[in-house]
Amino acid sequence: MSRLARLRPRFRRPRLAGALIGALVLGGLAAAIGPLLGVPNPITLAALAIIEPSSVGTWFASRVVAAAPSPRALPVRPRAIPPKVSWKGRSVPLAEMLEATHTNALLVTQDGVLIHEWYRPGSGPATLFPSWSVAKSVVSLLVGQTIAEGKLTETDHVATLLPYLRDEPAFGRITVRDLLDMTSGLAVPENYDPWDPLTGTAGMYLTRDIRAFVRDHATLSSKPGSTGQYRSIDTEILGLILAEVEKKPLADLLSEKIWKPMGAQANATWNLDRPGGTEKAFCCINAVARDFIRLGLVVADHGRVGGTGIVPPRWIERIETPARRDVDGWPYSAQWWHVPEGDDDISAIGVYGQYVYVNRDTGTVIVKLSDHGAEQDEADTLAVMLALSRALAASRPVH
Repeated sequence: MSRLARLRPRFRRPRLAGALIGALVLGGLAAAIGPLLGVPNPITLAALAIIEPSSVGTWFASRVVAAAPSPRALPVRPRAIPPKVSWKGRSVPLAEMLEATHTNALLVTQDGVLIHEWYRPGSGPATLFPSWSVAKSVVSLLVGQTIAEGKLTETDHVATLLPYLRDEPAFGRITVRDLLDMTSGLAVPENYDPWDPLTGTAGMYLTRDIRAFVRDHATLSSKPGSTGQYRSIDTEILGLILAEVEKKPLADLLSEKIWKPMGAQANATWNLDRPGGTEKAFCCINAVARDFIRLGLVVADHGRVGGTGIVPPRWIERIETPARRDVDGWPYSAQWWHVPEGDDDISAIGVYGQYVYVNRDTGTVIVKLSDHGAEQDEADTLAVMLALSRALAASRPVH
């Protein structure tokens, strides 16, 4: 099996909640034990079991990520993109691939210009789409800014930065760098088993007290820094650190340090563990597709928007340079995935088929937002994005 095919374990479930809380919903267990376990109310749990992953954002408490009063214009010049792509060994119409992967939105920019914008009926430019783990890559940009400001270093230890965790020895061994590169060694698996819905990431997604969840999961499965293993808890701890160091909620930080400066066109939201609580840093930013494109363009332009620097260029270099340890067999760095056997392309990737793909070699940024199966077809999808970006570069209009 290729490294691309071994990105992460694949649990091919069609719904988030079916994977995360199906066992609780069955038989009315949610009503009986939900309050005792600190998970959402039974009505929310039941709804999550049947709605599409793209609709879950409104079912949880959230904090607004305010946009600037006047958005920055996104240049739009539609042009044709390749009508056929290679998909699972066949040449098929692009529309067939989008249908097969339950795509809700596909946006493509070339050299900073939006050349293609498509939405599934029922979605559109004003729809707030969930980021899922694309949020991890956004947290990375915030960390890079905080490091550049001298408020944080990659060698700082978690227990030093988060006083409430000082009594947990494991957190005295884990550094910010370990969290960024997914080498913390924390024994919190990426669990999506419908019959074990309160374990690992599933439990962290549903908990109404993320800080307590982190404190209660201070067990190591490997020595920090020694092994790359995809762990959502690593990003959650980065989010807790940012909020502690900056003395502001993550949603406010995102608004002030990225959303407004990049000229976002719409307010976003960031889901919380409970009303007024803590952001789910490892997932759950809800934004319009064009603002996900704007995020990709910031990275593609070395952290700049026009002539204004937002993210330090050194941090862009950091995320573009593979870390020493692969993560589950794939090159990774500071919460961004690297595509093996491609260009120097990187991508933010979220469960159920969310992508912010950046290929500076071809001047291409692609956003794909989907309701696909959990962690499914990432390698094939990224191969399509690479092929599209190369074809678009080869057919650039001559001015």
